[in-house]
Amino acid sequence: MYDLAIIGGGPAGVSAGVYAARKKLKTIFITESFGGQSTDSLGIENWIGTINISGPELGQALETHLRAFAEGIVDIKLSKADQITKMENGFQIKDRGDTYEAKAVLLCTGSSRRKLLVPGAKEFENKGITYCASCDGPLFSGQDVVVVGGGNAAFETAAQLLAYCKSVTLINRSDTFKADEMTVEKVLSHPNMRAIKNAQIKEVRGDKFVNSLVYLDSQTDEEKVLSVTGIFVEIGLLPATELVKGLVELNEYNQIVVDPRTQRTNVDGIWAAGDATDGIYHQNNIASGDAVKALENIYMYLRAESR
Repeated sequence: MYDLAIIGGGPAGVSAGVYAARKKLKTIFITESFGGQSTDSLGIENWIGTINISGPELGQALETHLRAFAEGIVDIKLSKADQITKMENGFQIKDRGDTYEAKAVLLCTGSSRRKLLVPGAKEFENKGITYCASCDGPLFSGQDVVVVGGGNAAFETAAQLLAYCKSVTLINRSDTFKADEMTVEKVLSHPNMRAIKNAQIKEVRGDKFVNSLVYLDSQTDEEKVLSVTGIFVEIGLLPATELVKGLVELNEYNQIVVDPRTQRTNVDGIWAAGDATDGIYHQNNIASGDAVKALENIYMYLRAESR
């Protein structure tokens, strides 16, 4: 019986794993890979303590950090957790080949970005198309860029990009925005910002890198071309929570509902941190901090249980 099972190898899972090791909590750590979504980024400039690091380098650094403390305490299993079952005295976790038991579980399964599915989008991913303004935005300083989406995340991305891009054009599929009215008004008031409504993206074009975006004006049926070098896609997140459907409470977006003070779920003995949760903001540093918060609470929980 392990003290703790950590599911996920991104910044949240690894942060918790390092803290678990230092607190001598016998832990099973299950992940398919290290780094999470950030492994897709060319350059990350907001990971605190590192001026610039590529996504793959961040993944490697996270793995190296955890393994430096793991020996004899944290058992690392490169696999996918398939099932979690609540037992009388803890939880049973099954992966593709083994079964483990733990007194507590920390879910750090993350999420994936909803991808832009048009011709050219896959070919130019990380060559002008990006899904992380916080990671990649500064790389487009002084350039003309597009933000795809109409929700708060899209407008927040646009506001961030306006700090260093020459111009920002927001492309929205419908006639209305889902973002808060005050946010929309504030962002659109910037002189270098404009929005195009009723636009269906048809194609991404380029040579070695993106140089234009083709969209259909759904009111006139006219195809138009925008000359841009960067496309920031903000059309939603897909939380990786299939594993715990029916086990813990999920919100309407299938995110895990947690107590923000402790990261506890509605099930005693299960915590969650990172992009799979209903936290307001989803970034690497926030995921890491939330996981540490959860780990501290888990440690106190396990100490109380052992008395």
